[in-house]
Amino acid sequence: MNPRKIDSLAKVLIAPLISEKATRSGERENSVVFWVNTKATKCEIKQAVEAFFPNIKVESVRTMIKGRSFVTFGQVEGRTKKKKKAYVKLAAGHQINFAEFE
Repeated sequence: MNPRKIDSLAKVLIAPLISEKATRSGERENSVVFWVNTKATKCEIKQAVEAFFPNIKVESVRTMIKGRSFVTFGQVEGRTKKKKKAYVKLAAGHQINFAEFE
């Protein structure tokens, strides 16, 4: 794969999201949840997952944007950044185990 293309795909995936809800979704639908760049498209997310996990085949991608929210740190009030979450459904028989990547 083109090194320039890999650099651009490296900016798409930010981190895997490991929570109870993401784990339940993974067990039910054979999917994995990632925090992704807010400007990333579904096609770019699919290409990035297949590039960084070469033995994985992506079936579909669903995205969700978590809007900004108000937060308080002591007496200081502020707002959080917008975040984008991607639910990546894997093809049957494919699975990503994040424990082996540590």
